[in-house]
Amino acid sequence: MREMIHSYARIGIVHSMAYPESVTSAQAYRTTLKKILSDEYFDVAELGHPPFEGLAAEAKEMVAQAHCTLTYSGHGLLFSKGLNINSLDEGERKRAVQALKEGIDEAYAMGSEEFQFLSRGWEAGKENLYLAALITSTKELCAYAQSKGGMPVVLEVFDHTIDKKSLLGPAPLVARYAEAVRAEYENFGIMIDCSHIPMIGESIDEAVDPIVEYITHVHIGNTLIGDKNHPSYGDYHPRFGYPGSENDTEYLAAFLQKLVDIGYLTEGGTNILSFEVKPQGDEDPDPVVASSKRTLDRAWRAV
Repeated sequence: MREMIHSYARIGIVHSMAYPESVTSAQAYRTTLKKILSDEYFDVAELGHPPFEGLAAEAKEMVAQAHCTLTYSGHGLLFSKGLNINSLDEGERKRAVQALKEGIDEAYAMGSEEFQFLSRGWEAGKENLYLAALITSTKELCAYAQSKGGMPVVLEVFDHTIDKKSLLGPAPLVARYAEAVRAEYENFGIMIDCSHIPMIGESIDEAVDPIVEYITHVHIGNTLIGDKNHPSYGDYHPRFGYPGSENDTEYLAAFLQKLVDIGYLTEGGTNILSFEVKPQGDEDPDPVVASSKRTLDRAWRAV
C-alpha cells in the first residue's frame, strides 16, 4: 500500500506489555504511558486496571490531553483472582462476572471506548458445558455494559492448549459462541491476535473466515512455540523476527492482507489495530516498540 497504515486504522499498543516496568511503580506507569501518548504513531492506549491507587483518573486525563482514546482490558481482573468466567462451578462463575462488572464500571469511569476479557480453562470432553457457561456470563456482561451506556464488550481469542489454555480458542468454537451472544447483544465483538493463531494451530484463513462478521478489534504480535524449553515459549509476545519465533514481516503482511480482504482495514477506516509486544529478558522496551512500528510499516508496504 502506498498510503500509510494510519489511513486505514487507528494504531494502538498494549501499555503493560510493551512496558512491563509500568506495573512496578506509579511513576513508571506515568512515564511509560506518557511515552506512548507522546508518540504520534499511536492513536489508542490499551490499558487494564491501573496497578496503583489514583492512576485511573490520571490516565484518563493524560489520554484526553494527548487527544487519543483508550481501551480497557479486564484480563488481569480474572488472572489476579484466579477466576474462571466459564467455570462450571456457579459460585465461581458469578464471582468472575462480578469482578468483570466492576471492571466495566472502572472502564466507564476512565472513558474507555470498549471493555475486553477472555475465556478461561476447560476440560476435554466438556467443551459444550463450558461454552454454555461462557455464553451465559457474556450475556450478563453485555447487558450490564448496555445498562450503563452501551460500551462494547469484546472477547479476545487466546491459545487453547499451550499457555493460557483458554476455551476460546479454535475458530469453529468461537463462531458458535459469537453467534449465540450477538443474536441478543449488538454491543459484543471478538478480538483476534495474529500471535495466537499459530498457537492454536490454524492458518490465517482458518482463524478468520468463520468469525469475520464478529471481529471488532485486532492485535498484532508474535509467539515462540518451537522450543518448549525456551524462556519465551508460549504467550510472551516477543518482538517480530525474534530468533526461533513464528511471525515476522512476511506473516504480518499476509495477515494485514486478510484484514483488507474482509473489510476490517479500509481507506478512511477507524478500526483498531494494536501491538501486543513485550521485551524479552534484558531487552530495552523502546527499541522493541520502534522495531514493531518499523515491521508494521514494512509489512503494510508489501500489501
